[in-house]
Amino acid sequence: MGMRGITGTLSLLTALLLHAPAQAQSPADAVGLELNRLQPQGEGCRVWLVLRNAASAALDPLRLDLLVFGKDGVISRRLALDVGPLPAEKTTARVFDLSGQDCGGIGSLLLNDLLACGPAPNGGSACLPRLALSSRVEGVPFEK
Repeated sequence: MGMRGITGTLSLLTALLLHAPAQAQSPADAVGLELNRLQPQGEGCRVWLVLRNAASAALDPLRLDLLVFGKDGVISRRLALDVGPLPAEKTTARVFDLSGQDCGGIGSLLLNDLLACGPAPNGGSACLPRLALSSRVEGVPFEK
């Protein structure tokens, strides 16, 4: 490979590294929020979240601002959920019901904001990079 090929390869690698997502926190500080299950519940839908706190400190309080989108991409509901306290080095489940919401009509969930995350006044903005969201529900992403 000539000098021009090496330079092009290095430029490409540099661009990829500069645009790769940075790890804001170490895995030891990570907080996982998983949409685990949507369960029909009468005229509504029961939502199961699994929360994993790998950190050595509890998160108290932990309040989420969630948006529920329909299959058509239109926001169908906004929720403020208090899912804390989240103990240190612990996995826990939280369940909430969406009355009047068909589970099959849910297209996605969006963590719009953190209303509270720990005792500090700016806890929400400090915690947001630590969150790793995922979904086990096929066709229903959980994003931030």
